[in-house]
Amino acid sequence: MSVPIISNSWQQVLAAEFELPYFQKLQDFTIGERQTQTIFPPAGDVFSAFELTPYENVKVLILGQDPYHDDNQAHGLCFSVKPGIKTPPSLVNIYKELHTDIGLEIPKHGYLVNWAEQGILMLNAVLTVRAHTPNSHKDKGWETFTDAVIRKVSDKPDPVVFVLWGAYAQKKLKLIDTTKHSVIQSAHPSPLSARNGFFGSKPFSAINTALESYRQPKINWQLPDL
Repeated sequence: MSVPIISNSWQQVLAAEFELPYFQKLQDFTIGERQTQTIFPPAGDVFSAFELTPYENVKVLILGQDPYHDDNQAHGLCFSVKPGIKTPPSLVNIYKELHTDIGLEIPKHGYLVNWAEQGILMLNAVLTVRAHTPNSHKDKGWETFTDAVIRKVSDKPDPVVFVLWGAYAQKKLKLIDTTKHSVIQSAHPSPLSARNGFFGSKPFSAINTALESYRQPKINWQLPDL
C-alpha cells in the first residue's frame, strides 16, 4: 500500500489519516479503477490542491464537490481547468460575480493556480472521477478524507475563511469551528442555481474584508494571462 507523497506540511498533518483502513481501501479502489478505466484527474494531480497550498499557508478554503469529468479538464483544484480548456459554466458564473463584485476583468482561461498559490485551498469533497461519469467515485472514502482535511483546517490557530457554495458544501458547516473562523455561504454558482442567490452574494469582497479583519493580506483575485 503506497502512501500519497505530498511534499509539504500536509504530509505530517494527514499522516495518521493515510494509515487508516478506509484510506487504504480507497487507494486500492482508485488503483484498480485506473487499471480498467480512464480516471480524472491524472494520478499526479490528485493532491495538487495540497501541493500548491501548504497547510500553514491556508487562509481561505473553497469547497467543491466532484472533479470535472470531461477530457483534460480536472487537475486537482475545485472549479479550475487546465490551460487551453474552455471555461466551464460554473466558473463562468464565478467570473461574472467576480466582475460584478469587485470590477475585475473576466479572465480568458479557467486555470486557478494563482489563487491556490495565494493561500486558497481549492478542495473538492471527492478527489477522483471516472471519465464522463459524474459522481462515479462518490461514497468510496474520499468524503471521509476531505472531512478530515476540513477539520484540520478548522484546527488551525489562525482564523480561516471557509466558502460553502450550495447545499452539499453547506452540510460541512458542522466540521468548522464558527467561533474562530468566518463562513461565507450562498447558492452554488452552477447555471441551475446561480440566479437563486449566488449572483449578488459578493463573496470575493467578503473574503477580503474578513482577511483584513484578521490582519492578513487580501487575495488579488485578478488572474494573470497565460
